[in-house]
Amino acid sequence: MIRWAAAAGACVVSLDSTMNIAFPAIAAAFAVPPERVRWVIVCYVLVYAVTSLAGGALADRVGHGRVFRAGLLLSVVAFAMGALAPTFGWLLVARVVQGLGGGCVYGTAPGLVTLGVPAARRGRALGFLGAAMGLGLSAGPVVAGVLVDGFGWAAVFHLRLPLALATLAWAWVAVPAAPAPRAPRLVAARDLVRRSVLVAGALSFIANAGMFAIWLLAPFYLIAARGMDASVAGVLFMLTPLGTTLAAPLAGRLADRAGARVPAAGGLALQAAGLALLSRAEPTSPLVIVAVALFVAGFGLGMFQVPNMAVVMAAFPPLQQGAAGGFAFLARTLGVVTGVLGLAQLFAVRRLAVGLAPAAAEAFLVAAVAVAIAAVLAAVMRSGGR
Repeated sequence: MIRWAAAAGACVVSLDSTMNIAFPAIAAAFAVPPERVRWVIVCYVLVYAVTSLAGGALADRVGHGRVFRAGLLLSVVAFAMGALAPTFGWLLVARVVQGLGGGCVYGTAPGLVTLGVPAARRGRALGFLGAAMGLGLSAGPVVAGVLVDGFGWAAVFHLRLPLALATLAWAWVAVPAAPAPRAPRLVAARDLVRRSVLVAGALSFIANAGMFAIWLLAPFYLIAARGMDASVAGVLFMLTPLGTTLAAPLAGRLADRAGARVPAAGGLALQAAGLALLSRAEPTSPLVIVAVALFVAGFGLGMFQVPNMAVVMAAFPPLQQGAAGGFAFLARTLGVVTGVLGLAQLFAVRRLAVGLAPAAAEAFLVAAVAVAIAAVLAAVMRSGGR
């Protein structure tokens, strides 16, 4: 029940993919240019990047359940604030609060799902968590498309408020305040600068920086460049997290059986291929090409993330699994922030020169090259997995 509750919390947090389909509507509602919407991502992701490590390390001392519940409570507050946001600035404040809550959930969920799990089955446990997160990411765009078309962008916050409340009630019953012996000390810098941890973190940084070319720019490509309704765009956009969801359990089993290197390197290669194919898409390109590109990129990310997280979790002792999970999300989300800022800036500059669709294609190509380099590094470098 602890693992299921932890996975449910991560799933609710991952429903933030509803925001991506709402970006064009948010930009229109507050009269801001597309590139300024990146701050809706940054204010959330940068905060939960830092909070995930701090929350995971704190959970090792005070109990994973306490920090996990606090994260869900903060999420409830943030969803209420976002739904009522009268200005763009208020929306950004709500996203900061949401980042605090999401970081506490993400920082403790990996430790909760691996508590008591033998090392030989850690990949499967993390694959279960990855599938739950992927489910939230997959459902979000489809549901968001319907909600945004019918009720406006604020509905993506209204949707998550009761779900977060229900999960908080479940966690209050199912997740003990201190489900494991407490760590004798907080994680130290020397724990984080070991080769295995840094290599895995660097690869995750690059993979997630590249993937946010899709999370940020694909909605504008589908809705603004191709003229789709949010509902139709949501169905197509859903293919990326759906690929991640389907890949996560498979990647966990492969990591347990054959080690992390092969699925991690192969996943990065697939992600790079999907991004490269997407960079060739034009406003008149067949939708099947766009669909394949979105799915392949997401599947590749799912194949990479689970074994990569397993490497990080294995590098820390049992009483520091909160810190391990927090670091995994820190590396992931710092990559997201870098991708959002860098690719959004590239897109903003090139959009004025060549137009929306060509600028998005150039950003996809830059992301593909970066992830392809990471795939080569994953294949030739030892990061702690076989």
